[in-house]
Amino acid sequence: MTGAQAPSAGHGGTSGGPGVNPGGAGDAEERPAEAGTGMGPGGSAPAAPGGPGDAQAPAEAGPRGVQGGQGRRSAAAEALAAAVRAVESGERSAASFFNDAPAPRPAAPAAPARERARAAAPASAPAPVRPPSARPAPGPGGEIPGSGDVRQVLAAGGAPETLAGRVAEVLGERAAAALREDPWQLLAVPGVRPDQADGFARALLGPDCEPGDERRALALTGWLLERAALEGHTALESSALREALAKASVPDPDEALRTAIAEGVVLVFQDALDAAPGARPRAAEDEEAEQPVRVLLGLDRYALAEESLADSLARLASTFASPQGGAADGEAPAGDPGAPGWESAAAAAPTASAAELIRTAAAHGLVAHSGGEAARAEPVALVAAARAMGLRAYVAAHSEDGRRRLAASLSEAASGGPDTGPDADPDADPETASAAVTVAGLLADAEGPGRDEEGTLALDLLAVLDAPQLDVETAAMLVESLPDGARLVLSGDPGVLWSAGPGRVFADLVAARRCPQVVSRTPDPGPIGELISGIGIGELNQVEAPGKEVVIVPVRDAGEAVHRTVQLVADSVPRAIGIPAEQTQVITPGHGGAAGTRALNAALKDRLNPGPGRFGGFDPGDRVAYSPAPGRTVPGTVVSADAEGLRLDCAGTPVVVVREEVGELVRHGWALTAHQAAGARWPAAVVVLPGDATAGLTRAWVYTAFGRGERHLSVVHGAESALPKAVAEIPFKDRTTRLRALLQAQAPTAPTD
Repeated sequence: MTGAQAPSAGHGGTSGGPGVNPGGAGDAEERPAEAGTGMGPGGSAPAAPGGPGDAQAPAEAGPRGVQGGQGRRSAAAEALAAAVRAVESGERSAASFFNDAPAPRPAAPAAPARERARAAAPASAPAPVRPPSARPAPGPGGEIPGSGDVRQVLAAGGAPETLAGRVAEVLGERAAAALREDPWQLLAVPGVRPDQADGFARALLGPDCEPGDERRALALTGWLLERAALEGHTALESSALREALAKASVPDPDEALRTAIAEGVVLVFQDALDAAPGARPRAAEDEEAEQPVRVLLGLDRYALAEESLADSLARLASTFASPQGGAADGEAPAGDPGAPGWESAAAAAPTASAAELIRTAAAHGLVAHSGGEAARAEPVALVAAARAMGLRAYVAAHSEDGRRRLAASLSEAASGGPDTGPDADPDADPETASAAVTVAGLLADAEGPGRDEEGTLALDLLAVLDAPQLDVETAAMLVESLPDGARLVLSGDPGVLWSAGPGRVFADLVAARRCPQVVSRTPDPGPIGELISGIGIGELNQVEAPGKEVVIVPVRDAGEAVHRTVQLVADSVPRAIGIPAEQTQVITPGHGGAAGTRALNAALKDRLNPGPGRFGGFDPGDRVAYSPAPGRTVPGTVVSADAEGLRLDCAGTPVVVVREEVGELVRHGWALTAHQAAGARWPAAVVVLPGDATAGLTRAWVYTAFGRGERHLSVVHGAESALPKAVAEIPFKDRTTRLRALLQAQAPTAPTD
């Protein structure tokens, strides 16, 4: 990769330091900080498994004694273990296993998925983000109910009393009693590690505390699956979970899993292995035939979300299964696939790819659309055409920046060309602007059409851009909210990082091949577009950058990387490219390390907006990253601070973050991780690749980070050979999910267009 070489650059090099993992559900340290509990250093927590293991369920274990007064083997656990072994050996069918396996709690409610989701999310469905303060209403004295009793239990167990409020939030008003009965429930509090929970349990239980305590095994099983969700998995193979329990010093992982299954802490699923794409389901008479499967274990919240999402996607995919084509002009309503307006709109489309998308969406209720940044104009053209036909069509992005760009594109498409006058404003036409929404605003009924009398969104067509950012729970809520007869287009760039939350919705939908797929043939322009296109296929190409669109800055170590980054943002890019510092975004692999976001933000603040940090380390004018929910980042600027909290301007929207939550929800934002920056673009981007942050680099991370700059990209390069190796050999870090298998089992194969 070559571009304009920056002057006075040093030689490339590497420096030692901790590796990061930019390819998981969040970049390094994107997850809740475990050290933030204040419970002492302790040992390192067992890591959640990252890849599939073998397809074995827990093997039969030998006799197990009673430990800590909790050990036991129920008849249900014995029967369930035998059933699992029979499935994996081929002696029994998977169907019989799920019919016969005993469990005190069912895997899912008996109601259909649509009714289940509506019961969980009423008509006024909340957005998949929490409000500025999601804490329970404080009681007298401003304390969360139950915190006083929790504080006493924590003190008795040697845990910091400052955890009392968080424990009461998670465990409820009976938190103190719950901790006395089961000290390992402390693991349910974000940031608490297993070694810390073990120390707490030893202090409370004394000699009755043993590694094989059933309560410990159950808590660890749930904790490991929650940790796996932070890495993007919606389930884990039984072997991977068993190995993780063994690393956590559970003496009998097989028995622990059997108990967790029987007690309903985890649910059991099976996926057929090596099923050929498009293979027909087995006939009923072949049900008992041997079929290789993998056994997965997961939490009910993600199981319900994936099952509901699969049901809803199948419902949409079947909407126009038998289109009424050939209707005479004027006879078919605008929404009918045979309506003449669809063909007219396709004929008037600005590009051949846009025309193909319009024709495909006319005839199908569910469409997957793939393409790069330039291809975003194609779903916009579809929405503009549908609205011109009188349909209630909307296009959604994940950020306010994305919404504004969509509103501008819609205005251009509706007017037949760009409005370049001095008073041009993409939001000047309220009706056009209202068709561009954010996913969160749409689900919260704060943007878009609102809901009809049945509680579904009052629309006919929805195009969701940046679809790879959809996690499984948000996607389930969104798709379940669509009415029968609506069209859904999920559009995105398959090369970018997957969602910060669990699942890989867009990738699973594309891989399942159960709906038409339109692949854009519109290339991204310019040297940056050429560079990104090559990275997408695993090639780090040399590009010509006559206008300094791409600049490579070699550095020897992390310290030099920080120095050169500040120099680029504050001096070089404004002077040579004409882009001011406030329009340049720095992107780095992780929060920690000598060149992570913390170090870079400290250096950039010192140069660009020095101040004492009067309010929680922030001053007016500071660029910040506001995180109203895990995995969702909103860039903003500090306006002021008062008794109510820190006042932010987030893309024109005023936000107040209460004092107690500033440290948790707000960080400085001159430098972001690639996951935080996904879905947004800036005139200039400076990507920092220090030598101590190369272990977790992937093609998807590089593709996402390098694609955030519209006009200019500077790469502060200390990764040496790790960068081309990541691009060529590591496309992504895989996730264990069930959506692809669920879609393949429910929907017919998509026709070949």
